[in-house]
Amino acid sequence: MTVDRTTEYLIGLVNELRKLPDEVEWLEFKHNNSDPREIGEYISALANSAALSGKINAYLIWGVDDKTHDVIGTTFRFSSTKIGNEELENWLLRLLEPKINFRHFELMMDGNPVIFLEIGSAFRHPVRFEGQEYIRVGSYKKRLKDHPEKERNLWRVFDQTPFERGIAAGHVTGDDVLRLLDYPAYFDLLELPLPDGRAAILNAMMDECLIQPCEAGDWNITNMGAILFAKKLGDFPGLKRKGIRAVQYKGTGRIETQREQAAGKGYASGFEGFVDFIKALLPSNEIIGKAFRKTEPMYPEVAVRELVANALIHQDFFVTGAGPMVEIFDDRIEITNPGEPLVSVDRFLDTPPRSRNEGIASLLRRFRICEERGSGIDKVVFQTESYQLPAPLFEVPDGFTRSVLFAYRPLEEMTKSDRVRACYQHACLQYVQRKNMTNMTLRERFGIDESKSALVSRIINATITAGLIKKISVSESRRDSAYVPFWSQGPEI
Repeated sequence: MTVDRTTEYLIGLVNELRKLPDEVEWLEFKHNNSDPREIGEYISALANSAALSGKINAYLIWGVDDKTHDVIGTTFRFSSTKIGNEELENWLLRLLEPKINFRHFELMMDGNPVIFLEIGSAFRHPVRFEGQEYIRVGSYKKRLKDHPEKERNLWRVFDQTPFERGIAAGHVTGDDVLRLLDYPAYFDLLELPLPDGRAAILNAMMDECLIQPCEAGDWNITNMGAILFAKKLGDFPGLKRKGIRAVQYKGTGRIETQREQAAGKGYASGFEGFVDFIKALLPSNEIIGKAFRKTEPMYPEVAVRELVANALIHQDFFVTGAGPMVEIFDDRIEITNPGEPLVSVDRFLDTPPRSRNEGIASLLRRFRICEERGSGIDKVVFQTESYQLPAPLFEVPDGFTRSVLFAYRPLEEMTKSDRVRACYQHACLQYVQRKNMTNMTLRERFGIDESKSALVSRIINATITAGLIKKISVSESRRDSAYVPFWSQGPEI
């Protein structure tokens, strides 16, 4: 979708579209057709055809003759049309899946009212209306399933187009690029001097795929450029729901909200400010030394920072209406992002991360916002062990990925699942450091002395029973037996 346009720009665009031939599959002219279901079917067909044609947007325009392309005006009013008591726009959004971006404009051209509907190209999946997918064949609207060759080609387009290469704003001037994107932050994060002149700045951003030349002239701002460096994500309608939010609750439930803030800037340019906001909300502990007191954060900053960065990097941007969220409770932090992980949560520590958004991940690593490939979750677990916190929880609720950091609890107050999870993660952390877990290393992890070795042995046995670790050696003292994760290649005893 594009940024806000002036009336002059929109009128000029309509005039350019009027010059196109009749058979363009991503454009439809209407006179007064106001049938809501017909409109919904056309949105599906035009969005899918735009994707197939490699277009950023499709257009449905009322008030232009579909044969001569003359401006004739229309009596249809998009904004005032209702289906029952429901506004047309809400009704269409409810029946379209996935919920693509579209917006309408009311124009006057040569004294005639014209309604201009701009429809975002389909992404990842064909757009359906009332459960049915449509496509344009020439100037006709058809069911997609009746044209299998077009359906195969459409899926091929989706497979070859990652989110980062999509267009957040098309056909914008160089001045608008510099107005919409925080370009100084890009050079600051790379510790590079700001180039002299607008052309050098734009070329540097183009080389990084943050912007690209537009076929019609000027520039396109890519999704990667906007999501990382937008001065205001709200300037990009397709991305405004992707800003990360932080919510602080009173107590351990979601009943009473104390503070809430949404990060309106791009992920790269706004990351440090957002992390500082979270740190200000987190509880701390006061430690009394022999001569002074000092305040330590309740949660390790490295762990919080890495999990927030992971939520940004590994989210599924194609999940509409949802973005990353940080929720702060009295006893835990929950960090959630849309999309299921591409790696099993049981293998986060040993498997190099697979990301849907490799371009974004690569840039954030270069900006030192996240850790080197494969080391982030290791550091999270290491830090929680150093603070002797309960083991972090990684879960996948209903198509989302959630990471949970828990406040300090002594071993006696941890649940059985807390203890088993800590034992398994400790075994994983030892293994990736070319070490083995023993009763002694697990005692050190929990911060308890040798007198509690029997308790630790019970935790190890419970973890074996859960199928998460296995025994690989037995010494004269069974307490010094070695254990490894279930997925390791070591022999099981």
